[in-house]
Amino acid sequence: MNKDKAKVVRRKRRTIGIRKRVIGTPERPRLAIYRSLNHIYAQVIDDMAGVTLASASSMDKSIKIEGSAGNVASAKAVGAVLAERAQKAGVEAVVFDRGGFKFHGRVKAFADAARESGLKF
Repeated sequence: MNKDKAKVVRRKRRTIGIRKRVIGTPERPRLAIYRSLNHIYAQVIDDMAGVTLASASSMDKSIKIEGSAGNVASAKAVGAVLAERAQKAGVEAVVFDRGGFKFHGRVKAFADAARESGLKF
């Protein structure tokens, strides 16, 4: 197994471990994040009903991003937009599912922007 494939397998294993502990309920849905090389994606999910309540990504036309969409600035923009959409859907508090990624860089910037915009987690 090459190095890149091993890295993906380790992240998938961490993701499974996190999903065992972090469950989205109607009161506190799960805020799931995915970070690719070029973009960042996030969803607010009610796992009990199996419904996505709000979503945002760096590919949305409504989010104005200058330069690369895979940097900290774009993560902040997506975090702010997602928090706004979640509040419109009636969500005040969430549980954060970092998806097996380390909590630094783009993931941390996203979380901080969502908190500043009014989401509690």
